[in-house]
Amino acid sequence: MNSKEKILTAIKNNQPAQSGLPELQSFLKPDTEVLEKYINVLTAIGGVANVVNSYAEIENIIRQEYKEVQRIISLCKELSIPGEAGRDADAHELETVGLAVIPAQFGVAENGAVWVTDNILPQRVLPFITQQLAVIIKKENIVPTMHHAYKNIGNTDYGFGVFIAGPSKTADIEQSLVLGAHGPKTMRVFIL
Repeated sequence: MNSKEKILTAIKNNQPAQSGLPELQSFLKPDTEVLEKYINVLTAIGGVANVVNSYAEIENIIRQEYKEVQRIISLCKELSIPGEAGRDADAHELETVGLAVIPAQFGVAENGAVWVTDNILPQRVLPFITQQLAVIIKKENIVPTMHHAYKNIGNTDYGFGVFIAGPSKTADIEQSLVLGAHGPKTMRVFIL
C-alpha cells in the first residue's frame, strides 16, 4: 500500500458519525415582498427590471430601448417584435446577435437570478454571446431564496440548466467594476 492509499484509508476509517440534514425551514425568513426584493437585488447587480402587464408592453419597451440593435433573436412566441425566431440557429452564427429575448422558468429574489434550461434555449451559448439580454418571467414564478429554487428544480428532467444573474461583470484589483466584459452588457428582466 503506497502513502496515498494509506492516507485515504485512514480518512475513510476515521469519519465522524453521520448526522441528519438540518431542517431548511429554520433558515428561511418569511418574505412577503418577494417581487420588491427581486427588483432591488437585480438593480443592485446591474440589471434592469420592468414590471409589465402584457406582451404588448414588452414589445413597446423593446422597440424604444433597443431601436439601434441590428440583430434580435426572440424565443418568446407571444412577442411579435421584428427579428429572428432563433429556434434553428447555429451556435456559430450567433456572434452577431445584438439582443436575445428569452423566457425563464422562474426568478430568485435573494440574488436576482433567473433559471433557464435547454428546453427554452436552442443553443446554450445564446444568453452569453448576445450583446444584450432580455428575459421574461411571470410574477408568480419568483421564489424568495435559492433553497426554494433548488426545491423547484430538484426533480426536474433537463440536460442543461443555468442561473443567470445580471449582466456579466468583472472587477480588477483596484475594484474597478466593468459590466459586459465577457457576456451581455445589459440584462433586462420583464416581469409579467
